[in-house]
Amino acid sequence: MIIKSLELENFRNYDSLSMSFDSGTNILYGDNAQGKTNILEAIYLSATTKSHKGSKDKDIVNFHADEAHIRTYVVKDGLENRVDMHLRKSKSKGIAINGQKIKKAADLLGLLNVVFFSPEDLSIIKNGPAERRRFVDMELCQLDSFYLYNLNNYNKIVNQRNKLLKDLYFQPGLKETLSIWDSQLVSYGSKIIERRISFVKQLNEIIYDIHKKLSGGKEELEIVYEPDVSMEDYERSLTLSQERDIKLKMTSTGPHRDDFSFIVRKMDSNETVDIRKFGSQGQQRTAALSLKLSEIELVKKLTKDTPLLLLDDVLSELDSNRQNYLLNSIGGIQTIITCTGLEEFVNNRFEINRIFKVSNATVTQEN
Repeated sequence: MIIKSLELENFRNYDSLSMSFDSGTNILYGDNAQGKTNILEAIYLSATTKSHKGSKDKDIVNFHADEAHIRTYVVKDGLENRVDMHLRKSKSKGIAINGQKIKKAADLLGLLNVVFFSPEDLSIIKNGPAERRRFVDMELCQLDSFYLYNLNNYNKIVNQRNKLLKDLYFQPGLKETLSIWDSQLVSYGSKIIERRISFVKQLNEIIYDIHKKLSGGKEELEIVYEPDVSMEDYERSLTLSQERDIKLKMTSTGPHRDDFSFIVRKMDSNETVDIRKFGSQGQQRTAALSLKLSEIELVKKLTKDTPLLLLDDVLSELDSNRQNYLLNSIGGIQTIITCTGLEEFVNNRFEINRIFKVSNATVTQEN
């Protein structure tokens, strides 16, 4: 699977853009704030229907326009597919595959699998649990349409239950209807918990060897899923927390409060450390890199295909050893890399198939 070309209209700072990619390594270089990351964001949107930044459609459309268009040409299993995405400031987005409109995001997922790696991901270990949940959710939503369905429904029900909890202040008689929402939360939430358990198990089978090599054989890494509530206790916990939820006017129990810990075992001393809290910056960055490299391998394993790798100015944030390991790990994968200069690639003697210079929303191919 590769992305062949991309066309943009009124997307972020681009009035109009058309560019073609090599199936190998593509470099977008130029000063900051010129539009490099916007190209990666458009590709990620084409694959997942969502911005990697969490931006809303109205903020993505060029400020002087009411709508934007993304057209992405993808080659999968020898066949070319066109993904059209129509973003509007005041309406929900429209999506079509080969000219046929689709009604739900699940119909798009899997056509283009993307792994996005940005400097922000290097902080995923030390940041709050919301960042770690988002990583798991974004990956699972690409790989599993049932997970996407359950997560979307779960989030809707949490929002509706929270609205009811606020309304109870004015209409206490509505309390009897809480049980209706609770049963639906348990139904969808239990499926989310179950899938997260299996996802972490699959990830651990891959990340162990990667992290051991990255750390020079000095450390072993294990991801531990920390569900807010177990499937067995979910219904009872919701019932017990009802009075607290009414006071807080929010749902305080469920997988929307899950977390994931990263436990490193030092090979020389057998000491274990939860690096979210007690890890050095180097340990946290190595674990984050291990996580992203594991994500690539997991997509390969589950889809029997290679993902598209988007590296957004990550190399400048890594030391030479981690740079080399990353660059040596992406052979055979179509990669699009943004950077401010080409020196780091010259130093790594890294094969570059296509180079683009990005300046003031103008993209020029240089080779």
